[in-house]
Amino acid sequence: MTTEDFIISLFCLVDDRMDKLGKRSDATLYPSELVTIGLLFALKGGYFRAFYRWLKRDFETLFVRLPDRTRIQRALRAHRNWCDRLLADPTFFTVIDTYGIELIHPVREGRSRQPLGKKGKSNRRWIVGIKLCWLVNDRGEVVAWDWDAANVHDQTFRPVAHQFDQQTIVLSDFGFKKAGEAARNLKFCAHKTWSERMLVETMFSLATRVCRLKQLFHRRAVYLETHLAFVSALFNLLLQLNRLFEPDAAPDDRLLKFAHFAL
Repeated sequence: MTTEDFIISLFCLVDDRMDKLGKRSDATLYPSELVTIGLLFALKGGYFRAFYRWLKRDFETLFVRLPDRTRIQRALRAHRNWCDRLLADPTFFTVIDTYGIELIHPVREGRSRQPLGKKGKSNRRWIVGIKLCWLVNDRGEVVAWDWDAANVHDQTFRPVAHQFDQQTIVLSDFGFKKAGEAARNLKFCAHKTWSERMLVETMFSLATRVCRLKQLFHRRAVYLETHLAFVSALFNLLLQLNRLFEPDAAPDDRLLKFAHFAL
């Protein structure tokens, strides 16, 4: 499948989810086109300036009257809540975990007057950045997500799981356990138990290798949040594409084929 065919297929999936959302009279892109561009940027990663050059040079014919780069960035920021339409439903068992993203080297901490990230620990090492929390179902789809500075404890993200109380049992490590509070729908799993939790680790690994999520260059929280929203929605749509193209594939293999869509 060529990249152009992939973009068209991705657009069709997005358009089905947008529920015929109308275009503003002063807009040059339809909502489905704008969301598709945001998903492509989430997949390609890097700087938006380089992504825009690639998109305009190779695929401008797919997006009639492609706006300027800065206008697209502002539109993605304003409509990042559209990504909520692309999130998945919870299953009987879901998994929650956090993922550290280093924004700057620890040596450079304190040089910025308006730092976006904070100093915290991720994978037993110090980073200066943020934490991304994903709640994923047993198909490897993102159900809900949140983010905060790297210095917060995993307990901060308990509401991500609690919002689906009575709907799903959420598997987590003991980092989400909080003294004096009921577990509710959280099931705390000891080390080397409930191997189903490795699903979210596979997803984080793919986000690192394919989407280059460890290399974020945003310096404003609103643009960082926009990027994370589109990355979260991207996983669900690419898994849906896998189910369409290879309906007979094993469910455990579909997530690994995520890398086939790398740009």
